[in-house]
Amino acid sequence: MPINVLATDGILSAAAQQQVFAELTDSFLRHHDLTGNPFITPNVIGEINTIPKGRSFAGGAANDIVVVELKVPSFALATPAQKAGFIADATEIVFKAAGGKHPRERIFVNMVYAVDGLWGIGGKAYTNAELGEAVSLASVA
Repeated sequence: MPINVLATDGILSAAAQQQVFAELTDSFLRHHDLTGNPFITPNVIGEINTIPKGRSFAGGAANDIVVVELKVPSFALATPAQKAGFIADATEIVFKAAGGKHPRERIFVNMVYAVDGLWGIGGKAYTNAELGEAVSLASVA
């Protein structure tokens, strides 16, 4: 479940970047009641990339931005409450990590859903049902 964060350089320190990623991971897992799940937890992966100042844009003009993008199977964050909860959390996580100096209005969060059967882990293409089963079996173990 890749989480990709794109931020204008200088918004997040190196320490803040690590904190942001850990907290985004926790939020995603918490909204699914999967905190500590031994199958899904190590598969929440991602990166934080920075963009040089003047190379990020909002409203057609150079502007500092942060974009949090979550790529997930089509059944993830399925309810409106889960979606809203993750988006609110992600925005607040970034806002606090930036020391309150970057406006919430330029923190963008989106989710991209993979087509059923096109989620691969370790060379195996999982269907939604297979992913659900792997997560469920790991919860029982």
